Amino acid sequence: MPMTAQEIEAYIRTALPDASISIEDLAGDGDHYACTVVSEAFRGLSRVRQHQVVYAALQGHMGGTLHALALQTSVPQSES
Repeated sequence: MPMTAQEIEAYIRTALPDASISIEDLAGDGDHYACTVVSEAFRGLSRVRQHQVVYAALQGHMGGTLHALALQTSVPQSES
């Protein structure tokens, strides 16, 4: 059974409580999502490491109940 956007967000929010999370169901099938995660926890981490943090938050669902996730991560923009 596919994961809902709300389930994905809940897993990510548990690991990254400060995160701003945006999720879009790309195909309307609950299997293909685009997700943007902005978190201070990513500061100083490489893009690969940021993605690994998000995948770890999904607790093994990636590639199983969650088929495809187009992921974008970043740190919050500093206000000048």
